[in-house]
Amino acid sequence: MFFRSRNDRGFTVAEMLLVVAAISTIAVMALPVMKDMTASIKLNQATRLVEREMQDARLAAVKSNRVIRVRLNCPANGYIRSVEVLGTAADNATNRCVTTTYPFPPPDTDIMTRPNFDGPVRTLPAGAVVSSKVLQFSPDGTAMEVVAGVPTSIAGTPVSVTITRESKSRTVTVNNAGKIQLQ
Repeated sequence: MFFRSRNDRGFTVAEMLLVVAAISTIAVMALPVMKDMTASIKLNQATRLVEREMQDARLAAVKSNRVIRVRLNCPANGYIRSVEVLGTAADNATNRCVTTTYPFPPPDTDIMTRPNFDGPVRTLPAGAVVSSKVLQFSPDGTAMEVVAGVPTSIAGTPVSVTITRESKSRTVTVNNAGKIQLQ
C-alpha cells in the first residue's frame, strides 16, 4: 500500500501566486483585443439590421403593391423604421415614427384605413450612428432616395448609407433597381 506524506498534497502558495500572475497577464493582454472584437461585432450587427430593414421594406412594397419608405434616424438618432407612403403630409411628418401616433401593428385590419404596412421602430446597437437618409421602394422593387420630401432617381450612382461605431464604419449601398449590398 502506498501512502503520501502530508508535504506532497496540494499546491504551495508560491505555485498558486505564479498561476494567478500568469492568468492575470494573459487577461490583460487579451482585454484590448476583446474590446475591439466586441466593437466590430456591434458594428456588423447594426449594419445587418439596416440592410435587413431595407430588404424587408423592398419585399413589403412588392408584396403589398404599395410604396414603402425606410426612414433612418427616425424618430431620433439610432432608430430606423419602414413606413407606408400615404400621399399626404404625413409622409414627411416628424411624428411618423412615433408609435403612439402610427402604431405597429395597425389597430385594425381594414385595408381601406391606412397606414397598414408601417413596420416597428428598430433600435441600432448602442453607439452606432447611421447617416440620415430616406429611401423609397416602389411596388416594382426599384429604389429612390427621398430628398426634402421628393423622391429622386438614383440611376447614376448608388445611394450609400454609412453606419459608424467607435471610428469604424461600414456601408450599405442601394442602386436604382433596388439591389441592396453590404460593403
